Amino acid sequence: MPPNVSGPQSACATPPAELLELRATPPRERADAARNRVAVLEAAAVLFRERGVDGVSMDAVAAAAGVGKGTLFRRFGDRAGLATALLDEQERGLQEAILFGPAPLGPGAAGQSPPAGDRLRAFLDAYLDYLLAHLDLVRVSETATSGARYRIGAYRFWHRHVSLLLAGRPDPAAAAHTLLAALGAEHVTAVRAEIGAERLRTATRQLADALLP
Repeated sequence: MPPNVSGPQSACATPPAELLELRATPPRERADAARNRVAVLEAAAVLFRERGVDGVSMDAVAAAAGVGKGTLFRRFGDRAGLATALLDEQERGLQEAILFGPAPLGPGAAGQSPPAGDRLRAFLDAYLDYLLAHLDLVRVSETATSGARYRIGAYRFWHRHVSLLLAGRPDPAAAAHTLLAALGAEHVTAVRAEIGAERLRTATRQLADALLP
């Protein structure tokens, strides 16, 4: 177990402005557009749960939501866009906990920010909980096109948060990418089938400990 690290951290009494800028925010939209969005996402959530993400067509979502296919495609593009939209609320909740929540995931009380190592392990546990609960959706959102995962706004938030927690390393940005690679949905889907979720969680914690300054 590495020693506790009390150097630069991504949460304190005032969260870093760069993380505040990267966090997901709810869309601003007209009332009718908001109603359509809610109807589509509710229908998609039901269909994905019943049939699996790969077994649901955009036509089926449009029919279940009672909206035109053109409306659906213009708003969400494809199943990956739908998956990303469904995940937004969950991602916002995790980001808010990181920025403002109790320690060790969040900064805790003013002047009592926990060590970076504790925060990093708490993030990994919370992220894995989120990922395993929504694995199919995350996989679709991350693999829609080559490199899609790294263009998602949430990834930039996770990467910057982990980079700040690893700030004592010579190249924390590269180390953060290395750690987050172990949390890719496609990787986790394959590895969990072989070794199980708990062994995966343990191995990810061990990797984090090895990367801490």
